[in-house]
Amino acid sequence: MPADELSRKYDRLLEILRVAGPSAVAFSGGVDSTFLAAAAAEAVRPVRPVVLMTVVTPYVPRLEVGEARELSDHLGLPHVLVELPIPEGVRLNPPDRCYVCKRTLFSRLLDEARARGLVALLEGTNADDLSDDRPGLRAIRELGVRSPLAEAGLTKEEIRTLSRRLGLRTWDKPAYACLLSRLPCGEEAHPGRLRRIELAERYLMTQGFRAVRVRDHGELARIEVDPDARARLTAGSTAARIAAELKRLGYGYVCLDLEGYRSGSMNAQSARSGERKP
Repeated sequence: MPADELSRKYDRLLEILRVAGPSAVAFSGGVDSTFLAAAAAEAVRPVRPVVLMTVVTPYVPRLEVGEARELSDHLGLPHVLVELPIPEGVRLNPPDRCYVCKRTLFSRLLDEARARGLVALLEGTNADDLSDDRPGLRAIRELGVRSPLAEAGLTKEEIRTLSRRLGLRTWDKPAYACLLSRLPCGEEAHPGRLRRIELAERYLMTQGFRAVRVRDHGELARIEVDPDARARLTAGSTAARIAAELKRLGYGYVCLDLEGYRSGSMNAQSARSGERKP
């Protein structure tokens, strides 16, 4: 895309943010929400503040919460942590968990925003997300939460490009997803199991695997990494070291998924089982 067209999209985003009114940003610390927060700050400073709000639940990795706090400090924006238990409708990880989760969490964020006198809640859905089947997006729309990046027509690639121009260190950050996506639908998401997944993935990240998922099948940990990283994972003593660490965390078996890292692989399992895709 020509630079001038990308600049026009960014200008359009700034205009959307200027007229939105006093706002809170649902802030995960990922590529999209960090870019949205930075753009919102540019759009309204020094007229009014932008407040960042991060939901803390047992299925949000603690590493992600810590990164969100660091990024809010870097951006110089007020940051609120909103702690919530696992919603009752999500505990058994049903096929419609994304809808139930977003409906519950964003309702809580709206309450928090209104209590602070903020008239709008903004979130980081981008234009690419609109072409995907995302029940969580339906919940967001029902609640009246704004998605300025999508409204401005900005794609993920464009957001990464603009993030790099703005000097945001998140420009090449891998995608995160809530830990519920690591479990088969219909299996209870108790905190101990979620914590085991989080520690397993964090360990793999320390070994240099940035885009990684550990799918939890009870006794079995199924590791997904990018295809070009598979050889590195299985080379030399690396595989044995990883298997030993994951077994120390409580898994009985550790395997490498030959199809590699991909979003929504648990959804495919649900579809094969005759369940509705979440």
